Amino acid sequence: MNKMKSMVLIMSLLMVFSGCGSLNNTAKGGMIGGGGGAALGAILGGVIGKGKGAAIGAAIGTAVGAGTGVIIGRKMDKAAEEARRVEGAKVEQVTDNNGLQAVKVTFDSGILFPSGSSSLGMDAKASLSKFANNVLNQNKDMDVAIYGYTDNTGWKNSTAEQSQQKNLNLSQERAQSVSSYLLNCGVTNTQIKNVEGQGESNPVADNSTAAGKEQNRRVEVYMYASQQMIQNAQTQAN
Repeated sequence: MNKMKSMVLIMSLLMVFSGCGSLNNTAKGGMIGGGGGAALGAILGGVIGKGKGAAIGAAIGTAVGAGTGVIIGRKMDKAAEEARRVEGAKVEQVTDNNGLQAVKVTFDSGILFPSGSSSLGMDAKASLSKFANNVLNQNKDMDVAIYGYTDNTGWKNSTAEQSQQKNLNLSQERAQSVSSYLLNCGVTNTQIKNVEGQGESNPVADNSTAAGKEQNRRVEVYMYASQQMIQNAQTQAN
C-alpha cells in the first residue's frame, strides 16, 4: 500500500512539473512550498535535481510554507540570472531537500580541466572570479555545495578498479581546486558546506566520444537556501 501511494505521488509530481517548464523559481517556490516538508522535498529533489537535489538543503525539520517558498524562489531567480552572465556557466533550476528552489551551475572542462588534471587555467579563473564576485559574494545567505567529476578514462598501468579510485581522487581534487579559488575570491568558509568528488559517476554525456568526455570532466556548484535564509523568509512571510 505504501509503495502504491509513493508511486502515485511520484507520478503526480512528474505530471505537474512536466507542465511547469515556463515557470520561474518564484512561481515554483510557491507551489513546492505549499506542499511543504522535507520528505516531499527529497522526492522532488530526486525528480528535478536528478538525484542530487535530495542531498542539498539545510536540515530544518519543519514544513516550509508557500509564502516562504515564493520569497526564496525570487532570490534564486535573481542569483540564477546573474550566474547566466558568467562565461562558460550552465545554469539550471533544481530543488533542495526542503522542497525549496535552488540553483545548479555547471562548469565543464571547456574552461576548467584538461584530462587527468585538476589545475585551473586562466579562463577558468576568470569565470570563477566573476561567479564569486557577482553571484556568491552577493548572496551570502545562500549555502554552497561543490561536486567534482571525471570521465571514465583509465590510468596507465592501472587496473579498472585502480583507475576508478584514481578518478575518484582526481574528482575530489577538482572540486577542491574550485573551492580554494572561490575562497581566494572572497567566498567564506562558512558558506561552502560541502566539497566532494564523485569520480566517474553520473555522466552527463557519452564517454565513448571526446566531446562527451569533455562534458563529463566538470564541476557542479549548487546554491541553496541556508537555515538563516529560510528563517528570514519565514519571518517575512508571516
